[in-house]
Amino acid sequence: MNDQFYQYSAKSLKGPEIQMDSYKGKTILVVNTASKCGLTPQYEGLEKLYQKYKDKGLVILGFPCNQFANQESGDDKSISEGCIINYGVSFPMFSKIDVNGEDAHPIFKYLKSELKGILGSSIKWNFTKFLIDTEGNPVKRFAPVTKPEKIDKYLATIMN
Repeated sequence: MNDQFYQYSAKSLKGPEIQMDSYKGKTILVVNTASKCGLTPQYEGLEKLYQKYKDKGLVILGFPCNQFANQESGDDKSISEGCIINYGVSFPMFSKIDVNGEDAHPIFKYLKSELKGILGSSIKWNFTKFLIDTEGNPVKRFAPVTKPEKIDKYLATIMN
């Protein structure tokens, strides 16, 4: 078991620091999000996935990021309100972070090193998704354009 993921923590949109080991034994989908992106409607699909599989052990962790065309310029309060009011997001959301560059959050540095994408280890846009199994192993990376409905087909095979 590679439990490196569980060594990290991140600041919740609601304030407190959350230890990733609090999600041990769960299937985790980590997503970098933005509220002013053409892909933002994916929040709705992600919420549907969460509702469908949360009782089977799925948790989705949303990480707002403003590194792509200034599409997440708001503060924690406005991000939180936008997610809830516009998309009914109930899965855990975290404070805004960087996903690329020197100041990238350690969780994303780790995930990018474990699962490379088309552009190598860097993230090319909002809504890149990383799937982590119940043992803490990063197992699959989904492109920003991969809709949550397509991930549902994948989850159906591993969550049942």
